[in-house]
Order: sequence, then C-alpha cells, then structure tokens
Amino acid sequence: MTKQTKILIASIAFLLVSAFEIYAVATHNLNIEMIFKPLLMTTLAVIYLFSVKKPSFWFLSALFFSFWGDVFLLFKDKFFVFGLASFLLAHVLYIKITAGFLKKESFGKIAIASVPFVIYLLGLLFLIKDNLGDMLIPVIVYGITISSFGAVALLNYMSNKSTANLWLFLGAIIFITSDSLIAINRFYESKAMYGIIIMVTYIVAQYLITKAMIVKTQQGEL
Repeated sequence: MTKQTKILIASIAFLLVSAFEIYAVATHNLNIEMIFKPLLMTTLAVIYLFSVKKPSFWFLSALFFSFWGDVFLLFKDKFFVFGLASFLLAHVLYIKITAGFLKKESFGKIAIASVPFVIYLLGLLFLIKDNLGDMLIPVIVYGITISSFGAVALLNYMSNKSTANLWLFLGAIIFITSDSLIAINRFYESKAMYGIIIMVTYIVAQYLITKAMIVKTQQGEL
C-alpha cells in the first residue's frame, strides 16, 4: 500500500468519524458520541503519521491532550475542569510550536498581533463574568492562553505569508471561535445549535492545524 493510499484511507476515516460525531451531537445521541468523539484526534494523528517521516513529539502531544479533552468533555457535568485543563495544555503546546517558527520580531508587530485578541478576551469576559462563579480564574487563564495562541499564529503569518502559516492562523481563529461558543453556551445562554457549531468549528480547526503541521514537518521546520 502506497503512502498516498494510506493518507487517503486515513482522511476518509477522519471524514466519516467527523460526520458521525456531528450527527451524534445534533441528535443528542451520547452512545454514538462516546464511540466517535475519541476517534477524531486518533484519526488526525494517523493522517499526520502517514504524511511525515519524522513526526513531531510536541505536535503529537498536543493531539494527545486534545484527545483527553474530548473524552473529559463527554462528561462535562463531572469533568469539565479536566477537559479545560487538557485543552489548556494542548494550546500551550500549540503556542510553543508556533513560537518556534518565529524569528526575532519588533515590539510593534507583536502589539499589532496582540491587540485584536486582547479586545476579544475582554469582550468575552465582560459577557460571561456574572455567571462564572468559582470558574472565574480558570476561565481567565484559559482565555489568556487561547488568545496568546491566536496572537502568535497571527504574528507568524504576518512574518511569513505562506499557505501553511495561513492554515495555522485560520485553525487558531476557528479554534478560538469554538472555545468561545463553549463558554457562551455554558456561562451565558445555552442553545442547542451551539453544540453543532462548536463541534464543526473544532473539527475544522484541528484539521487545518494538522495540515499546517504536516507541511512544517515535511519542510523540516518542526
């Protein structure tokens, strides 16, 4: 079996797993979701491993923590904080990886890349702050982390407008959108449609980040 055939099969598997997971969320079928949600990051990891010769330990670790975030959030009423912690670690690893692509940048560029995400974070916290309770500090920490990922990804794209860096930046933005909707759904207003949008954006974000990491690994940057 050729490398391209393996990648194609793994990609089809990821697409099917994603479709079943979105269906499970839309129909509130926890039994189906318990089967397919843990397979999202598993199939993405397989795509990555089939696509590169020397896999990145740090990127696979980010997928590993994302996997556990998915598992914990299947039982979000009991393990929401554990899910939050798992995705926090995944984002920290994404920041580490993306920062590694950067050369020394000017303060002006860093400020320009940071401002939109500072505004976003302040706006989100203002919206949900009254309902956070004991979750105030964890949510602030998580919000700072995902905002930092967005800022670093934007700075990376500003420094080198390659296709891979665009995928990484879009992945970060869509991931932030997904996480923001989780916060709004839990701490501001709960709507059924949020669950579907959260899952679709999450899947797209992780796929785009993985595509970027495949290219970066093939080019020897990761």
